[in-house]
Amino acid sequence: MQFCLFPIKLTSLSVHCLLQRKLQGYPQQWQLGLSVREVLPPALDSHSDPPPIFDGTTRLYISYTCPYAQRVWITRNCKGLQDKIKLVPIDLKNRPAWYKQKVYPANKVPALEHNNEVKGESLNLIKYIDSHFEGPSLFPDDPAKKEYAEELFSYIDSFYKTATSSFKGDGSKAGVAFDYIETALSKFEDGPFFLGQFSLVDIAYAPFIERIHPFLLEVKKYDFTLGRPQLATWIEEMNKNEAYTQTKSDPKDLVQSYKERFMAQL
Repeated sequence: MQFCLFPIKLTSLSVHCLLQRKLQGYPQQWQLGLSVREVLPPALDSHSDPPPIFDGTTRLYISYTCPYAQRVWITRNCKGLQDKIKLVPIDLKNRPAWYKQKVYPANKVPALEHNNEVKGESLNLIKYIDSHFEGPSLFPDDPAKKEYAEELFSYIDSFYKTATSSFKGDGSKAGVAFDYIETALSKFEDGPFFLGQFSLVDIAYAPFIERIHPFLLEVKKYDFTLGRPQLATWIEEMNKNEAYTQTKSDPKDLVQSYKERFMAQL
């Protein structure tokens, strides 16, 4: 699954939108010391009018709380496309009828309106934005890294399933998934990220680790970074990337959301 169909309940958002490009371990062209503040639009609901669809504007339809949409939002920010791709947030709890009727019949987020077409599926979209828009490349040229990237993309669903299924116990059964991540982060020595240098792979995993980490810490008292120094460093480095951190939610809200979603099943 690469999309959000259902709402994720949050009470507030930590979405301070400052894009900082002077980042250790990131592409050289990012190291400009520039910051851009973005004002986020309010979410559109059933009472909102639709935007002027297919008027030549590129639009990214998201939910501020959806991890799949967050992937594409991060990619857009990392490419420096805030002025080229307009965010259109949708209220998933009270979504407008026109979104399904006129924009995306699947009625999910994320979706990208570009060149008079609407495309979906988050992994497809992050690759599409990286290859079809200007900005620093987020995918390596090295064949070995490309091959490993596809392996890591394929593992995401298993990672998420293993991690969340551990919620039924003390959380430690998720260790196998985090051991896999720790090993993956050790494969390349030219940086602290999955492929050494920051890439779409980091973007693909970040929203899920962002949610699972505080939940396991608070509810299960399990810190999966202990004994996994590569993973601990990766989280630290990701949190230096304000193209990512501007998309993050308040950890307390994420924990509450996961409690409501998963603990009722326990």
